[in-house]
Parts: sequence; C-alpha cells; structure tokens
Amino acid sequence: MTVQLPASDEPLRMVAVHAHPDDESSKGAGSTARYAREGVQVTVITCTGGERGDVLNPRLRDDPTVTAETLPGIRRQEMERAKEILGVNHEWLGFIDSGLPEGDPLPPLPAGSFAATPIEEAVRPLVEAVRRLRPHVMTTYDENGGYPHPDHIQVNRISVAAFDLAADPDFAPELGEPWSIAKLYYNSGFHRQRFSAVSRHLHTEGTPNEELDQMLQRYDESHDRLLTTRVDVRDYLAVRDDALRAHATQIDPEGFFFRVSHEAETAAWGTEDYELHISRIGVKLPETDLFAGLRNEHVGARA
Repeated sequence: MTVQLPASDEPLRMVAVHAHPDDESSKGAGSTARYAREGVQVTVITCTGGERGDVLNPRLRDDPTVTAETLPGIRRQEMERAKEILGVNHEWLGFIDSGLPEGDPLPPLPAGSFAATPIEEAVRPLVEAVRRLRPHVMTTYDENGGYPHPDHIQVNRISVAAFDLAADPDFAPELGEPWSIAKLYYNSGFHRQRFSAVSRHLHTEGTPNEELDQMLQRYDESHDRLLTTRVDVRDYLAVRDDALRAHATQIDPEGFFFRVSHEAETAAWGTEDYELHISRIGVKLPETDLFAGLRNEHVGARA
C-alpha cells in the first residue's frame, strides 16, 4: 500500500474525531490550536450533537432558556464558537447522542443512537470524510473511549475501522477515491503521570489543589496508556481554556480544572500526550510531533 505523503508545496492535514461538542476542547485542543496556527489544515469531526447531554454548569441549571428542547441548538452554537477560538475546520457526522446509561443492569442504548448503530453503517460517513479531506494524521480515543461512555467507545471503533476501510479501493467506491492515512493516534491527555506532576508542583509552591489530590487518590494508574508522542502546548493553554469555556452549558468556569494556573501546568508538564496506535510509515519513538516522519524530507516514503 502506497502512503500518500504531502508534496513539498502541500499543507499537512489532520482529522480529530470526537464524540460530542466540547470533547474537542478538553482533549487535544492545545495541539489542534497549535497546528492550525502553524498552517496545518485541521478538521474536527464531531460524531453526535450532544442531544442527550446534561447541563453541567451549575450557573445555568435553572436558566429557563436552557431546556431539553433548546439544548441541542445551544450546543451547536457553542461548538461554532469553540471552532472559531481553536482556528480549526469543523464537521458534524450527524449521529444522535446515546446518553450515558446508568443503573445495574444498564438499560439498553436508545434506538437509533450513535452507539447503537452497527459499525458497518456508522463508519461510512467517516470514510467519506477521510477520503474527501485526505488527512495525513487522525486522532481518536482508545478502545475504552478514554472513559467508558458508549459514544466514546463507538468513536474508537469507527475510527479504527475507517483507517483501514478508507484505504481499501474495494470498499464503497461511491464514497470517494481511496485515501491512506499515515498515522493514527489515541488521545492520552488524562493520565496519572501528568496529574501527579502538576499536583507535586502545586504542593511545592504551597498552593495545593484539593480536588486534584482527591482525584489522584481515586485514579487507577493501570489505565494509563503508553505515551509515545508529547506535543508542546505551553503557548496554547489560554486558547484551550477559552475554547472549553465556549461550551458554557458543559463547563463550570470556576471548576478545579480552571483553578490550576497555566504557570503550574507549564512548569510541571506542558505537553498534550498521545499514543501512536498505527503507523504506515517508519517512526522513531518517542516523538514530539504528530507529523514526525511526514515533513517534506520524507516525501516518497512507502509503507
């Protein structure tokens, strides 16, 4: 299989696949903002509209204008604002939010929802998008979804499937010309190494964050992923936070996440982290760039 790498005068391209509006601003936002400002063509693909989400900002829970009926439209407006802040392109895949099932045993997924859609059907619009956008890099969630929301797990499934099927000339030729993505990454931003480093720094500075420390006590480090790639986002923390605040129904602007200073983050960690899941080109790990091996000096490489 020939990997279609960028020519010397061709921009790099990436696609970041997410489950709901706001996920793009909490997972990899610093990276997409950085790459977009460096001239990479970045497209965020949001699989659902977040229709079954809750209002998580305590200041809006009693707002009479925010109801189950108005929330889908509000979330689309929030996504539009976040897209502008990040400087990325954005597309909706068009599926319906599955909600987060609760109970023991868990109830069945809502009929017609994203996570209830068979993979062979759910993958098709993503294959079409990949063939049309022709990304060199795709980012997505790990097989556990980053956390076990059914829509996040479904994102992993269709992303991995699309990585293969978009390159297969025998699969659905009506969806466009085949395209081989060079590298597929899993987002690995929420892990104990990062949070422990930030917590230690805050204690050293005499400004501990109690909620962060409590979270670390509950955190099972066995769920941490292999960190193959760390992208420096120290100059983009404010952009990330502004994009996250744009999702006003979903974010408490005074929550503990925002009470960790950028100075502390920069000093303690300063990167967004990824696991290289599949590569069709030769790589040298660890990396500091999602496009390592894809810059102009490697044009003409084959898998």
